[in-house]
Amino acid sequence: MTEGNFVDYVKINVFSGNGGKGSAHFRREKYITKGGPDGGDGGRGGHVIFVTDKSLWTLHHFRFQKHFKCGHGGDGSGSRSTGADGTDSLIRVPVGTVIRDTETNNIIYETIEDGDHKIILEGGMGGLGNWNFRSSTNQAPRYSQPGIKGKERKLTLELKLLADVGLVGFPNVGKSTLLKTITSAKPKIGNYEFTTLKPNLGIVQYRDYRSFVMADIPGIIEGASDGRGLGHHFLRHIERNSVLLFLLSTESEDLVNQYNILLNELKKYNPELLDKQRIIAVSKSDLIDDKAKLKIKKNISKNIKNVPFEFISSVSNIGLVEIKDLLWKVLNE
Repeated sequence: MTEGNFVDYVKINVFSGNGGKGSAHFRREKYITKGGPDGGDGGRGGHVIFVTDKSLWTLHHFRFQKHFKCGHGGDGSGSRSTGADGTDSLIRVPVGTVIRDTETNNIIYETIEDGDHKIILEGGMGGLGNWNFRSSTNQAPRYSQPGIKGKERKLTLELKLLADVGLVGFPNVGKSTLLKTITSAKPKIGNYEFTTLKPNLGIVQYRDYRSFVMADIPGIIEGASDGRGLGHHFLRHIERNSVLLFLLSTESEDLVNQYNILLNELKKYNPELLDKQRIIAVSKSDLIDDKAKLKIKKNISKNIKNVPFEFISSVSNIGLVEIKDLLWKVLNE
């Protein structure tokens, strides 16, 4: 998936349909002088329904349509005939889409299972026909109900990527290069911060035709949970990853401090992220000698407990097989 067609945040307007009018009809047939009321009910207005579709990976299709209107219910008629229901508006979204009310920012629904249908906005009820109002004291009611009007709602859609492994790191530590090297993804790569402006997904091919999905999100900086840099706009993509792969660059003066800053930003955004499995990849290891590697290894082992790590270099293909083995092992524990 390329950056150009990836959209993970959109605002749309939805309109449910009006209910149809009830009928104030009276039965009129030959030889029946007083047939009585037989007006049918109006049909309901169309619902706004969200459908979860696993074949979708982005909200890109909402770039071209932001208003969704349902059909109105048909009016009732004689012989107690009910009006036709309005046409529903079926809106397809990927798995992991969070639907919010734009005005209150409250979460209405989150799509989880493929094929799920959820009515987000109900259509107006059809009005009752005069047949419903007959009684012993009012045998010929000449009134019926109008249909209830449909509703309008402004919605915000946010997509959380569903991937097995999420790459976490500061800008320009080699996340996109790693993704490009071990998958067929083609992220934008450059020697400057925030080269990656949108998330990228890639499929890592493993042994015996097995595979797993890896996600690269824009770099995190200190204060990201408070909106600095690209802020928490992309932090939500980490929430649906099974394993977090922390990339720490050998160019950093203090890798342990770098790791702790990243961990703190995740904790401030959502403390539950710390419950996920973590692995550390020390990137750009081809730039240092064995003595420096040993120093870094001792520093990580001493200060970061119970987190496995590997030295890698995407450019020189160092440690890539080992990091894939480690990821596969953790994913299948």
